[in-house]
Amino acid sequence: MGTILFYSIPVFLIVLSLFVGPSDVVRSADIVLWIQQKVGVISGEQSDATLMVDAIILNVRLPRVLLTFLVGSALTMSGSALQALFKNPLVSPDILGLSAGAAFGAALALAVHALPLQLTSFVFGLIAVGMSYFIARGKRSVSTVSLILAGIIVSGIFTAGLTFVQFVTDPFRLQTIVHWTMGNLHTASWEKVTSSVIPILFGAAWLLFMRWRMNVISLGDEEAKAVGLNPEKEKVMILVPATLIATASVAVAGIIAMVGLAVPHMIRMVTGPDNRKIQPAAFVAGGSFLLVIDTIARTVATFEIPIGLFTTLIGGPFFIVLLKKSRMLYREN
Repeated sequence: MGTILFYSIPVFLIVLSLFVGPSDVVRSADIVLWIQQKVGVISGEQSDATLMVDAIILNVRLPRVLLTFLVGSALTMSGSALQALFKNPLVSPDILGLSAGAAFGAALALAVHALPLQLTSFVFGLIAVGMSYFIARGKRSVSTVSLILAGIIVSGIFTAGLTFVQFVTDPFRLQTIVHWTMGNLHTASWEKVTSSVIPILFGAAWLLFMRWRMNVISLGDEEAKAVGLNPEKEKVMILVPATLIATASVAVAGIIAMVGLAVPHMIRMVTGPDNRKIQPAAFVAGGSFLLVIDTIARTVATFEIPIGLFTTLIGGPFFIVLLKKSRMLYREN
């Protein structure tokens, strides 16, 4: 019963989010009436009010709600998969430089229209993760401190590249890039939903298929070899979809920090370390979490606050507590 309730949370939140918005033209009663007409509970000719509700819900709120859920699910599943892959609870798309690399690729595509947005973002996100991993890799393993330092270095390189793109780009496109780097969903549209839904759902399904193998990989290379798995091949099979869904979300929503770090830990506190439970829960909890944050971001003030600011303010203190509890010392590795 509890499992059914948990997986039904997104439906409840999606419907609830349709009632929330800055517009004073549409009342809650109008939305209830509109829903009843759509599901066939009541019938009748559409009035000017219902036509207005139809336009606001279908063209503004619904694509934003769906895009928010997809992005939250993608970032959380990517973060949890990367944590299992690197056997490190402090790994996330932000820490490894994935977000910075994807952001650079997406900004480059925004500045140069000849480049495809999704593909360019994915390629540079994959390059960033690969650079972080190979810089941090020692003779036998990847230490926690080395991986975080490598991620900081790679993030700095791609952030510098992003700044350079902003410096040389056309002033009219610059504003778009700057707002996008803050992590923003106010430009959500059906076009963005359709461009991101296929790579995100495909990558999410891939990670769900790999969740049993994540448990073996997280034990170590020797354990993986003992059961007949090729560790390097399996790591690539996890890294590619994790990068795909994270870069797909960055391409449509910008940099939304800390979701891929904080939410997987919240899930792990409830489900335990079993990736067979973590991955499906990450899809539901990540999307639901970002839906709640986005609802707050667009209603807490008279103007809309970028959602990336909210997630950083929430995830920053969480990351500090996590670092304190982990007691990472340089002499550990």
